[in-house]
Amino acid sequence: MPAGEKISDRIKDGVMREKTPKLYIVIPCYNEEEILNESLDILTGKVGRLVSEGKVTSDSRVVCVDDGSKDSTWDIIAKRAASDDVILGLKFSRNYGHQNAILAGMLESRDIADCVVTIDADLQQDIEALDDFLGKYMEGCDIVYGVRNDRDTDKAGKKITAEGFYKLMRMLGADVLPNSADYRLLSSKALKALSEYPESNLFLRGLIPTMGFKSGVVYFDVKDRTGGQSKYTLKKMLSLALSGITSMSTRPLELILFIGSMFCILALVIFITAIVDWARGMVVAGWTTTVALLCLIGGMNLLTNGIVGLYVGKAYIEVKHRPRYILDQAIWDGGKKPDEDEGQA
Repeated sequence: MPAGEKISDRIKDGVMREKTPKLYIVIPCYNEEEILNESLDILTGKVGRLVSEGKVTSDSRVVCVDDGSKDSTWDIIAKRAASDDVILGLKFSRNYGHQNAILAGMLESRDIADCVVTIDADLQQDIEALDDFLGKYMEGCDIVYGVRNDRDTDKAGKKITAEGFYKLMRMLGADVLPNSADYRLLSSKALKALSEYPESNLFLRGLIPTMGFKSGVVYFDVKDRTGGQSKYTLKKMLSLALSGITSMSTRPLELILFIGSMFCILALVIFITAIVDWARGMVVAGWTTTVALLCLIGGMNLLTNGIVGLYVGKAYIEVKHRPRYILDQAIWDGGKKPDEDEGQA
């Protein structure tokens, strides 16, 4: 976000909505057997209250996306869906990752729901903020971002790395809202636009703002996890960070050019110094400097080649156009599965 810009400055003029929306709530699930039943009880209860208050239609749904879980997560989803029409389920053929699980739930719902909200299965994000999300939607927003009030519930290490990540993304030119989460609302119009983005290297927090629709912000508190452990490991967070950087910015490649230029200038200075030392008979005295510079330049070469290789690898994945996810099973409205051509995206 540019310096001095406020989040509220991004909200654009739009048309108020009057029709009560059909809401689909998408929750990505990976090995969530310990908390899933409790989370579904809370979510279905919240949907029921929203229906009774006239804020959403009675055919609103909760969509669980099983991201290749190894425990009984899918069995729980299937059992709950069989006894409650509000609950729907999608099951991946294998683990495709958190971002793809969110994407699948949104894309499979885009032609059915008026708006979709994504939220984590542990419900650490405050579900009472759903009322505010819907309020922004009724005001005409096609995208509503969930932004954390603070990071007081995070451990010190995660808090530092998260804040550093957002600062790094802004420094690299990516348009990412600080402390935003994958707790957001998208209208059917925004979802259809999102389906036009074919890339496999997904970073939704950076991708969605590029669509440019009218947007709003809802602030929420983060609660402690009621059971189990977070499945978002350090490895997965680092992978998400790399995806965010490589998919939203080419600035690292520009930095490589800058660093390479600086080292060329430094090498020229050292070359001149070496010639002067040779002429003065001080070859041995420059040995330490030469070795140190060779090690430094060699290390920088490896680092810069690695960054270029990362981008080449991402491009290699993109050009193959492999499906971002494959559905193995689906429990949908009326027992019907999503269309086959939408089941592989």
